[in-house]
Amino acid sequence: MVGMMGAGKTTVGRRLAPRLGLPFFDADSEIERAAGMSVSELFQQHGEESFRRGEAQIINRLLSGEPHVLATGGGALVNPETRAIIAEKAVSIWLRADMDTIVVRATQRGTRPLLKTGDSRETLTRLLAEREPLYAQADIHIDSQPGPHANTVHLIIDVLAEHLGIPAPRPTENKDAR
Repeated sequence: MVGMMGAGKTTVGRRLAPRLGLPFFDADSEIERAAGMSVSELFQQHGEESFRRGEAQIINRLLSGEPHVLATGGGALVNPETRAIIAEKAVSIWLRADMDTIVVRATQRGTRPLLKTGDSRETLTRLLAEREPLYAQADIHIDSQPGPHANTVHLIIDVLAEHLGIPAPRPTENKDAR
């Protein structure tokens, strides 16, 4: 899953994975585990360019393994190497959300390194304008649905099944899908 920070990739991905019978990974969490420090600390101590190189390595390792649902960081596609890895090894899903939703979600925690300075809405608007052409290269485009995250999960399952040319799995009662 690709898209802006705050679009809901991790939250939706955590609910999507069990519905597909797959494990879930969050690229930022995997980066933090490998580096032994937070994304914010990595940005501060090593800079964005170094972070993006490490991010490409982690995403390549993850996508070289068994099938799973992966939520990438909002800026992952900025790196051409990461874009190529995802295009080659995954079915990419761009999860879109409106700017008001993105601003609310992305600013809830103070852990977003690119939002540490300046006006968050302005920064997010600029980043989205820069990244939208990269996100648009995704195989599937999904608008975050109103209401419970399960609504977006159901839509992704239907569109993904159509994309793959297979029947959509029937919903099961699963508290994680809500």
